[in-house]
Amino acid sequence: MMTGRDRKNSIKALFGGDILPAGPERAPETKSLPGAETPAVPGRASSGAVKAMGLTLSSITREAEEARALRQALEEGERIVSLDTGRIDVSFVSDRLSDEERDDPDFLALVESMRENGQQVPILVRPSPAAGGAGEGEGRYQVAYGHRRLKAAHRLGIKVKAIVRPLTDDELVLAQGKENAERRNLSFIERALFAHTLVGRGFERRLVCDALTVQKSELSRLLQVAEAVPFRFIRAIGPAPKAGRERWMALGTLFSNGNGAEIEKAADETTSERFAAAASDERFQMLFDRLLRPAQKAPVVAEEKIVRADGALLATVERKGRAVRLSFAKDVDPAFIAALTGRLREDYAVFLAEKAGRD
Repeated sequence: MMTGRDRKNSIKALFGGDILPAGPERAPETKSLPGAETPAVPGRASSGAVKAMGLTLSSITREAEEARALRQALEEGERIVSLDTGRIDVSFVSDRLSDEERDDPDFLALVESMRENGQQVPILVRPSPAAGGAGEGEGRYQVAYGHRRLKAAHRLGIKVKAIVRPLTDDELVLAQGKENAERRNLSFIERALFAHTLVGRGFERRLVCDALTVQKSELSRLLQVAEAVPFRFIRAIGPAPKAGRERWMALGTLFSNGNGAEIEKAADETTSERFAAAASDERFQMLFDRLLRPAQKAPVVAEEKIVRADGALLATVERKGRAVRLSFAKDVDPAFIAALTGRLREDYAVFLAEKAGRD
């Protein structure tokens, strides 16, 4: 089986570089970590040899891509710096709905990998516009891509390796979208929200299409769903990676074509304990099924009024199925109500005794 050093030498050979030296003074490694930001795709259980070979080939591919990006950055005069995570702000546009602790188990694998092996691939940041374009040694920064590595470094309490580049808003959005496309594709609804946020911030649709690598027609579908499904329910569901475009569009249609009762049903479903305990894809299906379920009809209420000899209202009798409610008028003498209550107990006891005798 190919060893870790063999893989590194294979990568160096792809770029015409020298073989990595055996001593400690060697070029920065760009090895991809187990549990890095491209998750493994679940499949059939394979034999150890086949699985190891698949992991090796996948690792070589990722390492080659990462080495190419790192080599290009270094050739362009950029350098890698170590920054305190507390000085780095997230991108001005969110692109993830994942709750890393629950919906993204690969994040935990990334944390453990960085704990054992350190950070192998730098993140990309720009001097924060709010900090007035401060240099690398001072001020704050804003992430273009590498949010998960930043979160993992923060959780571990270590500095994060980063490339600092003076990016415009457009360039940051393109870099962020490019990383998502190459590393770990966003789910349909995450892409929809990403597109909706960018359009809402005034970015041209052409740029949004480039950032998401989609055609105008697909962008229209993304925006249609993001506008049809209320954001609070999208947030409650989460990324739902298995719920693709067609199912999200169907959910949007249920909200758009409803009579308003869908909001009430959705609110009731998404606040239940059963919903909160489910995984993201299960939450999507639970809400979808709930909206498809016909609303229960309210029971028919039969009302009968009892009047006095002078025609004034004495009491109202309401019947809902087998339930009966007797309501007296406000001016009825309380002593009469007390006497009637006592008679009811006595009369009902007599009724039950006579019924038992007949049976």
